[in-house]
Formats: sequence, C-alpha cells, structure tokens
Amino acid sequence: MWSTFDRKMMTRALQLAAKGKYTTRPNPNVGCVITQGEKIVGEGFHLRAGEPHAEVHALNQAQEKAQGATAYVTLEPCSHYGRTGPCAVALVKAKVARVVIAADDPNPQVSGRGIKILREAGIQVDSGLYAEQSRALNLGFMKKMEAGRPWVTLKVAASLDGKTALSNSVSKWITGTESRQDVQKLRLQHCAVVTGINTVLDDDCSLNVRYDELGLLAGELNQGDIKQPLRVVLDSHCRMPLTAKLLNITSPVLLVSTQEYPQDFKDKLPSHVQYEVLPEQNGRVRLTTLMDFLGQSCNSVMIEAGATLIGSFIKEQLADELYLYQAPKILGSCGRSMMQLPDFQIMSELPSLNLLERVQLGQDLRMRFKLN
Repeated sequence: MWSTFDRKMMTRALQLAAKGKYTTRPNPNVGCVITQGEKIVGEGFHLRAGEPHAEVHALNQAQEKAQGATAYVTLEPCSHYGRTGPCAVALVKAKVARVVIAADDPNPQVSGRGIKILREAGIQVDSGLYAEQSRALNLGFMKKMEAGRPWVTLKVAASLDGKTALSNSVSKWITGTESRQDVQKLRLQHCAVVTGINTVLDDDCSLNVRYDELGLLAGELNQGDIKQPLRVVLDSHCRMPLTAKLLNITSPVLLVSTQEYPQDFKDKLPSHVQYEVLPEQNGRVRLTTLMDFLGQSCNSVMIEAGATLIGSFIKEQLADELYLYQAPKILGSCGRSMMQLPDFQIMSELPSLNLLERVQLGQDLRMRFKLN
C-alpha cells in the first residue's frame, strides 16, 4: 500500500513534528510535508499552542502548488474551530488531491471528523503510515485524550547501589553535568513537575527549567520560547515555608494539601502560587484524584521526588515510564534509597519494567523503562 516515497515523506514529516517537542504543549507535535510528483513544495510543523498548525505552515509555503498535491501529515487534520481554524478545511480549500495520515486524532472534537471532511470533498485519504511513531511523539496528548489522565514520567538520579543521597541528605551532585542538562530538557517536555514537601524542605529545590543549563538545546531555542512547567508540591499537612525558593521564582506553582492552609499563609502567597485541597488517603494526598485533577489541563507530568512518592506512584500503577540516571558512584548502605516499595515475597509480584533505551551521558547512564 505504501510506496518508498510515501515512507520517505512521512519520515520527513515526523522529523518536522519532533522540532516542536519542547514548545507545543499542551498541543500535540505535528509535522506536514506537501509534494507535487516527487518534489517537496511545502513543509511545516506546529511550534506552539495558539499559532498556525503544521498544515497551514506547509500550505503557506506551497501556495498554488498545493493544488493536486499530496499532503503527508503525522496526525489527522483538525476539524474544529479553536484558537486557529480547522486544518481539514484548509486542505480542502487548497484543493490537494491526496492526504496521507500517520495517526488518527483521539481528540473527541476531531476523532475521524477531519478524515470525513476530506473524503466528502473528494480527497483521497490514506491513514496508518507510521502510526506508532506518531503516537510515540505524543504520548501525553494520546493518554489524556484516551484515558483522561496525563502521561506520568518518574525521574530518579541514583548511584550504582541505588541511592539518591547520603544518609545526611547531601545529594549534590550524584550525576554529572550532562545528566543534569538532560533533566532540564525532560522538564521542558512536561506540562507539570510534581514533588513532595519533604523534597522541598530537604533540598530547597526550584524545579524550574533553567535556560543556561539546557546545553546545546539553548542554541536552538530562544529564551522566550521556554514555557515553564507547572510546579506542583504535595503538601498534605500544610508545611510549606513562605521562604522556599520554589515559591519565590516567578512561574506557576500549585500547592496541594488535604486541608485548608491558614488564612495568613494564603494572604502572603505570591500571585503565581495557587493552592488546591484534595481528598486524602492514608494521611496523604490521594494520587488517583491528583492525576484526575491534573488531567484537566496537563498532558504529561514528571515526578521528581523522594523514595516515598516515587514508590507510591509505582505501587498504585500510576506511572507510565521511568527515567533512571545512574552515576558511577557508590554511596553505601546507609544512603537514601531511590524508591520505597513493599517487601516482595513472590517474584510475580514485582513491578513490570521494559527497558526501552540506554544512553551514555558523560560518565552516567540514562535508562528509560516502560512501566505496567
């Protein structure tokens, strides 16, 4: 069904889509290539929410050459009016002859309607070319649309013996510069970064994306392109100090507790800090409710926390993947463990992990595991 040229052009469209992976959230990453015969006449990708979609950029480049052309799009063209017009209608108006789609759009506002508009206009539509590759570029978007919850990434930096800090809580720095730069990129791809109050109290962390720590990526992005993730702190018993560094960096913060904060505390919070009271479970914020709540606005959530919270996400099967940054250091038996889990007695009870990739970053290893 698919020609060698089809595969080549969709591969190019996927490469274009990936260019938006640090800036498009919460929108999906989409690329588009328009061809006449075997010549590219237009191409584009979606850069950020509220701006033209990939198809529009490609059509603007192709101009009148789009008539009778083939458009290769990594996600079903949208069919609804939002902050931008429907791309399916734009393709119809441009009089393209054929549209090749990688993956269908699970967004209920689209979900087959884009394809229907194209076919009703007499345009040949072929879908399914490199669908899995397109979905892999949009894990958070796909999960939110299909399950109503965000994609959850656990991030852990540990020694060879599985420790995240010395027994006195000192953890700077276990991993090297390359790993820490990579973590900045990982934060930039997520809508929210979640931690626990103990991590804030122990480390006085900021959890923001720092432009000067992005390494080579800083050369590809303007500082104005950086969209800070929402920083979420689980503070079940209202222990957050107003002096915390995290509160005093001007980017969005959400404090989540199981009880109301004192009024004098709320009155002193900066305007970029919001708070939410959610139900408790065993004295802590109920994580399933938290994921439902964050799923209203977030496609993807990154968990940077201590052993208890990391372990809880694994135990409750709420995590989708684990990024483990492992350094060539040994912290000793008294060091802090990277996750707190039950004392398993049967091998079949162990959490299921599938190693997806392994990358060397300086002297460290970054391993990515699929969970569940």
